[in-house]
Amino acid sequence: MEDEAFTDINGKAISLDCHSHSGFCREFTVSSPKVSVGKVMVYTCCVWLLAYTVFFFTQNTAVLSSAILITLVGMMFHIHFVKVDHESLLVIGSLGIQVSSCYASGRETTTFIEMSKIKDIVINEAIYMHQIIYYLCVLLKDPAEPKAVSSVVPLFQSSKPRLNCLVKVYKSCQEILSKC
Repeated sequence: MEDEAFTDINGKAISLDCHSHSGFCREFTVSSPKVSVGKVMVYTCCVWLLAYTVFFFTQNTAVLSSAILITLVGMMFHIHFVKVDHESLLVIGSLGIQVSSCYASGRETTTFIEMSKIKDIVINEAIYMHQIIYYLCVLLKDPAEPKAVSSVVPLFQSSKPRLNCLVKVYKSCQEILSKC
């Protein structure tokens, strides 16, 4: 699969990149647009102009200092904990699944699920903000009863791709799982 343009549930552009490392190993990466410097500048200017207006009438320098501190801390929090640049799913046939998220600050989180714990990968539906959305998830086996599902692990939680993107990933994952 080449890089293709898709959208998320809000209509924003995202891209899906698929790398086939072997017949039993594929990696899917969903990328979101980078942080917009223009938007950051507009929000920062609005907060600082509001703070300056309050300072002008109150002559309290703490207002300006706190506005600067709040915007800087808010931006750092946003790029380190909220803004995800890309999410990846690495499916290795006989070993398991690795799910990674890379944040705008460079921080990365990774989770690995062993193949022996995986029951299936499915596309599920949910009601979200008065609309029905679809998401890809991993069904985990219940250790006590192997035919039952103990929990559901949603994939691509930050990028929230639409169904057409999820179907491509789903079909490719099912090809690998069927070979195991």
